Amino acid sequence: MMKISYDVVKRWVNEAQEAASSDNIMVQYHALGVLYHLKKNDRLAVSKMLNKFTKSGLKSQFAYCMLIRIASRLLKENEEGHESPLFDFIESCLRNKHEMVIYEAASAIIHLPNCTARELAPAVSVLQLFCSSPKPALRYAAVRTLNKVAMKHPSAVTACNLDLENLITDSNRSIATLAITTLLKTGSESSVDRLMKQISSFVSEISDEFKVVVVQAISALCQKYPRKHSVMMTFLSNMLRDDGGFEYKRAIVDCIISIVEENPESKEAGLAHLCEFIEDCEHTVLATKILHLLGKEGPRTPVPSKYIRFIFNRVVLENEAVRAAAVSALAKFGAQNENLLPSILVLLQRCMMDTDDEVRDRATFYLNVLQQRQMALNATYIFNGLTVSVPGMEKALHQYTLEPSEKPFDMKSVPLAMAPVFEQKAEIALMATKPEKLAPSRQDIFQEQLAGIPEFMNLGPLFKSSEPVQLTEEETEYFVRCIKHTFTNHIVFQFDCTNTLNDQLLEKVTVQVEPSDSYEVLCCIPAPSLTYNQPGICYTLVRLPDDDSSAGTDPRKGRDAYVINSALPFERVNVCTRIWG
Repeated sequence: MMKISYDVVKRWVNEAQEAASSDNIMVQYHALGVLYHLKKNDRLAVSKMLNKFTKSGLKSQFAYCMLIRIASRLLKENEEGHESPLFDFIESCLRNKHEMVIYEAASAIIHLPNCTARELAPAVSVLQLFCSSPKPALRYAAVRTLNKVAMKHPSAVTACNLDLENLITDSNRSIATLAITTLLKTGSESSVDRLMKQISSFVSEISDEFKVVVVQAISALCQKYPRKHSVMMTFLSNMLRDDGGFEYKRAIVDCIISIVEENPESKEAGLAHLCEFIEDCEHTVLATKILHLLGKEGPRTPVPSKYIRFIFNRVVLENEAVRAAAVSALAKFGAQNENLLPSILVLLQRCMMDTDDEVRDRATFYLNVLQQRQMALNATYIFNGLTVSVPGMEKALHQYTLEPSEKPFDMKSVPLAMAPVFEQKAEIALMATKPEKLAPSRQDIFQEQLAGIPEFMNLGPLFKSSEPVQLTEEETEYFVRCIKHTFTNHIVFQFDCTNTLNDQLLEKVTVQVEPSDSYEVLCCIPAPSLTYNQPGICYTLVRLPDDDSSAGTDPRKGRDAYVINSALPFERVNVCTRIWG
């Protein structure tokens, strides 16, 4: 009923306070909910309510959970932080007899900002006990929450590693997956081999969604312990051979590529696994990505010739996009290895007979470049490629097609690719020494805003804008404040409106103005919509009377300009709108 008729429910505060002392656990829970929603906009009232119930105690475990959530919300906004009595209350709930209250308190502590490992310790200890609970829901809740803790404070979860290892064999695959990913975040370098063996025993039984989570955890572990790349590479290659969807395969390929790029000693093993994968790869995106990597890293390996067979097989067996990528990869081998160049030229000549235009064009282009045997040409057209901005080139080509010209398209008209961030920092530092432009004044901003509204375009220059005047109380359903913009013959009233009701959407919002007889309301411009807690603006244009003495002196005349009084009376201000609940 509070959403429909707030004022009616507000009268029942005394009854709700009496119900909060009820022995019935559900009555007490709902009474606390009503009290909170009635007082949630008054921080002091909520604090008093919390102090009352934390001291007197509650009988309902559901009410305790709600009280913990309210206290947690206040703590996040409170500057006292963990020194507050509210934190002590939440910590005391870790010793409650109800499991749901204990978990709610542990979860609240873990989600508090700037929590240290020492402050997390009691919550982690409770969750560790839940890991051995006979109830699957408690085990899942505990391991899921510990997984979140491990992202920021892995050392705080290390004490739970033994309990988490026991959960790897849990019959619930969701619990097992969360346990293994948590261990991958908290485990030491010496435990990597054992973890990989444990993962391989159940990874085939879980869905692709969970497999992706496992792969992402392995990728993070590779960055943490780079010396264990061989163990992880072997495990990932076995996963790559299993059946799976595109997202799962892409996660594995990305992980292997990151290992290859960060660990030079793992390059040959990683490239070999990827070559084996593209022999039977049904995903074009992954095949072209791997071919690009082979073209980049393959020529620099001790035996680059062993990759040629895998690449040329793609020209023979795959679709157009993969064939084109394979041609580019072959050209890079020929450009960097003089011994392989004759063989590469023969293969490119065969590619010139391809049925696809793109493949033939690439083969012809690279063949002619390589036949010149000039390192400068190879560097410009094979290794570096285009240095232009691709979006810029697309825009320039589109413009060229819209405006036909006898002149050929000029690549010099295309902007260069954006410089890397580290190169731009020096430019920013140099620009910082230049004098900054003056920021526009408040008056200029209002002038620009009002000039953009068709009804106000012909009002002339803006003479004065008043300070905001609050028309309603902040606790009301609609908060409205007014700014008066004075022109030579008109006043524009700008109403900044805020809807404080989270269950209502206001549309075509206007403020009704009833001026005295000498003033004339010309038009009202409504705010299109007013969603919860999002400000909207509506305007009312009023013509000043010809003999108005309150308008002050005309600023365009040579006399002194005085501050405009604009004593336009507000006899009544209402928000007139259609309400959609």
